[in-house]
Amino acid sequence: MSVNQSSFRAALLDAAAPAPQGLQDATGAPAGRRYDVYRNNVVVSLTEAMKLAFPTVRALVGPENFDSLAPLFVRQHPPSSPLMMHYGADFPAFLEAFTPLAHLGYLGDVARFDLARRACYHAADAVPFDAAVLQRPPEVLGNLHLVCAPATRLIRSRWPVFDLWQRATDPTAPAPRPVGQAVLITRPEFDPEVHLLPTGAATWFTTLRTRSLGAAIEAATAAAPDFDFATTLTLALQSHAFCTPERTPE
Repeated sequence: MSVNQSSFRAALLDAAAPAPQGLQDATGAPAGRRYDVYRNNVVVSLTEAMKLAFPTVRALVGPENFDSLAPLFVRQHPPSSPLMMHYGADFPAFLEAFTPLAHLGYLGDVARFDLARRACYHAADAVPFDAAVLQRPPEVLGNLHLVCAPATRLIRSRWPVFDLWQRATDPTAPAPRPVGQAVLITRPEFDPEVHLLPTGAATWFTTLRTRSLGAAIEAATAAAPDFDFATTLTLALQSHAFCTPERTPE
């Protein structure tokens, strides 16, 4: 008797489900116990992947709580890709809908922060931005379009995500401030770097995705009159937030 692949896969993440009918070992005997071992190993492996993917969330809720929480997510959200670097994309929404953690409203954005750091790490390399381009006349600079490097990520939150990350990394760090924060994540060399963005900078980066440098400065200043363009640009250049776009073959 053959085993339906769909039922085999579905039962892997359902601890209460019986072993698929017709499952046999090499001798033709029922393989229910072997399946249970395999099922447990799958959940354990995915839970380990979650630990690696969400270190900040795990540090904030505590290792024991996270190790109990992760299997709940794993059983509801099987991988959609064989590449584990993509696993856990639904975790922020899962956390925001998980009633027992409703009092920790920031966890969803912290999970997005962890996902952004992982995406930054695995992003493609790019040709570094040539800052000499900025030496052009002001009337030319205003129409310049800056391109973010593939590794660059931006997180905007109504929660103090930068402070929470620092606290998770270093328990002696100051308590998180009751303010929303925007974070820039870049990869100048091998490992991602996290930067707290000054006021208005997130609007500037977001606008740059579709509009010119001049338009981005106007948008950031309108959103935050104290926007400091010089400080923000210096941070972007030092952190390698931009790249030189590839030229399209003619």
